[in-house]
Amino acid sequence: MALNEVHISSLVVHVVPKHLTEIKTKIESLDGVEIYGESEAGKLVVVVETQNQGYITDTIDVINNLEHVLNVALIFHQIESDLEDDEMSDTQFVSAE
Repeated sequence: MALNEVHISSLVVHVVPKHLTEIKTKIESLDGVEIYGESEAGKLVVVVETQNQGYITDTIDVINNLEHVLNVALIFHQIESDLEDDEMSDTQFVSAE
């Protein structure tokens, strides 16, 4: 039984409102990233799930550098560790490569 970990983070992304649809499409194209909520004011709730913390910081940088993104704030970061292999099979993971 291998020891594994899952990193789950939530972000609030503030976007210029008239570019919300465009930015949502770009964010949704990233591996391990889902949008869970949005407002007409240009704010998105984004969840990132991966096997390593480095991918989360890389993802924050990618989103923050998108044109028309005003700010990205890390709101929550949880690390689940000591998961059994069968617990890991239900989760999709990405690499930072």
